[in-house]
Amino acid sequence: MKRNGDPVMIYDCTLRDGTQGENISLSVEDKLHIARRLDQFGVQYIEGGWPGSNEKDAQFFEMAKTYSWSSSQIVAFGSTRHWKHTVEQDPNLAALIKTKTKTVTLVGKSWDFHVKNALKLNLRQNLQIIRESVSFLKLQHKEVIFDAEHFFDGYKSNPEYALQVLNSAREAGADWIVLCDTNGGALPSAVSHVVCLLKPLFPRLGIHTHDDCGLGVANSIAAVEQGATMVQGTINGYGERCGNANLCSIIPVLELKMGRPAVTRTHLEDLTSMANFVSETANVGLSNNQPFVGQSAFAHKAGLHVSGILRNPRTYEHMEPQQVGNNRRVLLSDLSGRSNLLYKIREFGKIDPSIVDLKPLLQQIKSLEYQGYQFECAEGSFHLLLRQYAGQKGAPFKFKGFRVLVDQGTDGIFLSKATVRIDVDGTEEHTAAEGNGPVDALACAVRKALIRFFPQIEKIRLTDYKVRVLDAQNGTAAKVRVLIESTDGNSSWTTIGVSYNVIEASWEAIVDSIMHKLVFEPKLEPTT
Repeated sequence: MKRNGDPVMIYDCTLRDGTQGENISLSVEDKLHIARRLDQFGVQYIEGGWPGSNEKDAQFFEMAKTYSWSSSQIVAFGSTRHWKHTVEQDPNLAALIKTKTKTVTLVGKSWDFHVKNALKLNLRQNLQIIRESVSFLKLQHKEVIFDAEHFFDGYKSNPEYALQVLNSAREAGADWIVLCDTNGGALPSAVSHVVCLLKPLFPRLGIHTHDDCGLGVANSIAAVEQGATMVQGTINGYGERCGNANLCSIIPVLELKMGRPAVTRTHLEDLTSMANFVSETANVGLSNNQPFVGQSAFAHKAGLHVSGILRNPRTYEHMEPQQVGNNRRVLLSDLSGRSNLLYKIREFGKIDPSIVDLKPLLQQIKSLEYQGYQFECAEGSFHLLLRQYAGQKGAPFKFKGFRVLVDQGTDGIFLSKATVRIDVDGTEEHTAAEGNGPVDALACAVRKALIRFFPQIEKIRLTDYKVRVLDAQNGTAAKVRVLIESTDGNSSWTTIGVSYNVIEASWEAIVDSIMHKLVFEPKLEPTT
């Protein structure tokens, strides 16, 4: 879409609001890394934290002074003065000034219920506190953003007082007025109505929403449609309770659906990478089904959908995934059709689709999926299966058998040992190895047996190992699925094994992993 609307300022609060989410904790170094990435992405405002509340945030601002910021204003966040202190004596306001940021954000109460029950003040006192706090910071030559906490609840309860709060902040010199749906309970219709009424009174209006009703993004967009020109949110929607409005959805909607400039289009193509970077830094897995940036956002499984995608991606995609740095994926399962197979074969690129017997291959996939295999997340094993149905049935080695022993020593330590027998062009190798548990011992024995014949497997490293119980009602006798992700430093692949025996399932996945490396490399000849 052509970018012809008014720009929308993006205000990121991942480093403060985001860290209030469950299981999210960022070190000072983590916060600096994320801030640098947000700056490169083109975010206009980065809220670094609340310096008056903890040492970590105070240290962040000290270190942030040593960096040059190309796109972003670093923002210090704090509350209006405490009722016991004058503005000159208030430690929170002093901490904001000490950061030396050009921009500060002040949060103040706009819901009469909170003023009376949380602050234990009368309504007039709260207005005085807001006016004095904003005026004091303006005298320090700060750009002041006023966050009207619980505004939509306050407006619903007492619209006259909620407006008095906004007017007090504006008259004191606030540069931005931000309406906050702090409890996340507002509906888009209510947000639209209120913003439409207030926009003529407050030209620089912002929106800050939470996702407790799953409407954080919808409420933010509704506010922009009615005239808000600042949106606050977090990367990946991190935040307290159900999270904040997700900027990874808001930004592409603004840019690609509404034509409203938020970041440059070249930066937008870095969105998926940035979402993953923040996810990795926070040590919280990125949800596969997250819009725009999730692994499943442009994944297609049903045969009918894939058939349409092959003809024209617009049939089942609302946009090109590359616009946000994501990729189209076609999955294989018992729902697959010929179109899925053709797409995956062409995507793999190492086997001519014309020589593959598609009908029995499709039947085999559906049969294996019924048994518990899942090829949509084990493409390495699919490539090996594909090779068989392309008439390439030779294997660089054959396994003759294995044995795994687990023994508890007199010192109470468990020892695991595995032995394997393999055949390479008529030469049988019988090898044993120990490991940290039976699966590791088996993997070590397999590598030890093969490495003198195929030294290239030395590069293989296991990067992930997952076990999934398929029929939990059978308890310890349940069938399990094992997924192994491997890499050689240049590429990665995932293989699968299914069995009632976790060792056997692991063995199958390990063998497939090594076989994939060997059969799809240019040189397969074993050394002697």
